[in-house]
Amino acid sequence: MARFTIKDYLPRSLYGRVFAILILPVLLLQVLLTVVLFQRHFEQVSAQLSEIAAREIAYAIDAWRADDIKPHFDIALTPREDPVPEDSWPVYDFTGATVARTLKSRIPEMKALVMENSPDASLWLEVDGRYLVASIARERLAARNPHQLLVILLFSGIVFLLIAVVFLRNQLRPIRRLAHAATEFGRGRVLPLTPAGALEVRAAATAFLDMRARIERQRQTRTLMLSGVSHDLRTPLTRLRLGLSLIDEPEAEDLRADVDDMERLVNGFLDYARDASLEPATPVDLTRLIENCVESVASAHVGVPFEIIGTLPAHVSVRPLALQRAVVNLLENAMRYGTNMRLSLKVLERSFAIIVEDDGPGIPPDQREEALKPFARLDPARNQSKAVGVGLGLAIVADVARMHGGAVRLGESTLGGLKAELIIPF
Repeated sequence: MARFTIKDYLPRSLYGRVFAILILPVLLLQVLLTVVLFQRHFEQVSAQLSEIAAREIAYAIDAWRADDIKPHFDIALTPREDPVPEDSWPVYDFTGATVARTLKSRIPEMKALVMENSPDASLWLEVDGRYLVASIARERLAARNPHQLLVILLFSGIVFLLIAVVFLRNQLRPIRRLAHAATEFGRGRVLPLTPAGALEVRAAATAFLDMRARIERQRQTRTLMLSGVSHDLRTPLTRLRLGLSLIDEPEAEDLRADVDDMERLVNGFLDYARDASLEPATPVDLTRLIENCVESVASAHVGVPFEIIGTLPAHVSVRPLALQRAVVNLLENAMRYGTNMRLSLKVLERSFAIIVEDDGPGIPPDQREEALKPFARLDPARNQSKAVGVGLGLAIVADVARMHGGAVRLGESTLGGLKAELIIPF
């Protein structure tokens, strides 16, 4: 049985929670003021005024019985022949029930109280078998216009709430900008951010800017280091290749193969060192980009089935070179470890997924997260004798996915091998 707590009913956003913190005290204060005001002020004042008016009406009734029909205390008694109506007063007149209850308790002859939209109230009386109507000013029975104070309270509360909402939005705007800048930085885009708002928000924005600068410096240092090392290795490799080309002995073939393997390793380092965030995002024809990737590896593998699931927009904003490098790595990885493969492009509501499947040995579930790390070598999962590498293929794909704000998911293919999904948001 599911248990619900107060957290289940709280707003999820900071704006909603702060707004709730503002509106709940205002509402409680409005209710408290309304209850106290009507119970201790309007009802008591109306009861006291009605008691005074009841004594004056009782005196006028006694004077009527004594054949003194002139008005007393400005209360005129008029004989009536029509039926006695029901008690009635406006809906917004919260003192009507108090006035009627007080008058009937003090005047036994009273039958009904009628307070319509007029300055006078009518009291229906039965005196010695005759019906009389006593007209008396409403302001002598109850406090005047009690609803107006309630309207003022509600109106002022709404105005103050609107003012608070405006100030609240201004205070939360720097937090939203900071969150947006952090999200975009995770996707490889550096947005300008100026610390603003309260002191705590400014401190958080300044700390984020310092952190972003340190990460940028660290990434540039890593890129320069790997690029420099890999580039410096090309010179001796070139000399070795030239020297081996002059040797005709059969033993030189193994050495040439070693040089080729070393060159592939260097190229892998250069691909990993290449910073995908430096490439600007541009609108491209995603279908054509993937077809180019298939064509670039078609010479090494024949028959790569490609299908599109869903409706793809005409152009998608991506980093084309980085995305092409990631797709090629997935295709080469599938061809390296399997004999059959399948490529599909699945269009989702807010993202698209490039799915590459093979019929190779696959990767166990407990090692899939490790496979996405740089220099990961999963000997039990993938046959290392079929290829030479340093474990940078999937790491490059994961890095490109992060630069686009996406992710890489590894699973089990219906072909029996590995299923790699490169998910990129639109």
